[in-house]
Amino acid sequence: MTIRKRITDALTGNPVTKPAYLVYDWFIEHIDIDWQSLFDQGLGKLNHATIVEFERPNVEIIETKSNQDGKVRTDIKWITDKGQLHEWFLDGWRQEYLVKSPEDYKIIARAFSGTKFIATDKYFDESEKQIGDNGITVGQIGPLGRGRTPFQTVQIDFAGLERFSIDIATQTPELLDLLEIMNDLMVDAMKATLKSKATQIKLWENLSVDTMGPNLYKKHLIPVYEKIFDTIKGSDKKIQVHYDGKLKVISDYIADIPFDGIDSLTPSPEGDMEISDARQKWSDKFFWLHPSLSWFQKSNQELEKNIIQIIKEAGPKRFCLMISEDVPPDWKQKVPFVLNILENL
Repeated sequence: MTIRKRITDALTGNPVTKPAYLVYDWFIEHIDIDWQSLFDQGLGKLNHATIVEFERPNVEIIETKSNQDGKVRTDIKWITDKGQLHEWFLDGWRQEYLVKSPEDYKIIARAFSGTKFIATDKYFDESEKQIGDNGITVGQIGPLGRGRTPFQTVQIDFAGLERFSIDIATQTPELLDLLEIMNDLMVDAMKATLKSKATQIKLWENLSVDTMGPNLYKKHLIPVYEKIFDTIKGSDKKIQVHYDGKLKVISDYIADIPFDGIDSLTPSPEGDMEISDARQKWSDKFFWLHPSLSWFQKSNQELEKNIIQIIKEAGPKRFCLMISEDVPPDWKQKVPFVLNILENL
């Protein structure tokens, strides 16, 4: 059975007899290890393709690269008729956020004004052709940031946790206005996805509830999710969310939201829910399981015990395993070891 067949059968709800083990395309593109040897041994691919493009007539974004102490410095400017914003990265790691004061939220709002969304299958088709039977492609949207809902986008990509926490706690009007504008745009972006071939769509929430608490989740995220599901109601679109952190205190809320899948679901110590507890709470959701990276630092016997345990707890259907947070330690020996476990179940 091909890897594509394994994962599509699992998504459909058929019993999982040989779980698929997939790796994000980002790691393949950015981490220089012998991926082909792992693919030859049965590792699959999970590709992500942008399915919504956009036009933003009221902002010019200029990106420049330079050398700083042997590292690549990337400077990005947002230029509008209401002002400019700046952020920069060093070897891909953020050093500065766009938002330094509440006034900067107004500039972002101006940058997003007049945004138009256009569905595209160009990248999805390219990915599907490249991946063949060795995995699947899921859609993503990026016009508002990095494929997240607005609350998460502003917190993670625009303001940073410290600035954002102060402004959301004090109910800063400029921030609340921006969130309202972006929430409406999120709905428009989701409408565009209805024209795409992609059926699985990922929201890159990178959510761990310890950064917001259940009250903010209920107030700011749930209403947006409700609008998203109203928008795609009656279509073939399925929503999965990248929830890779602690989720226990919002597990009842998650149960009531019709997410098709929880992406990068991770047991302790990174997460705070055991897979058995998660399955009891979310009986119908697909589990894109990320085995704890700490397991790969233990003996093969202990690793095997843990892998078999999460398979039993997640099953008998709607789950797979994945490399989605980092390449496991001692990958050359440990990843083939896990693949062998799965093949011989």
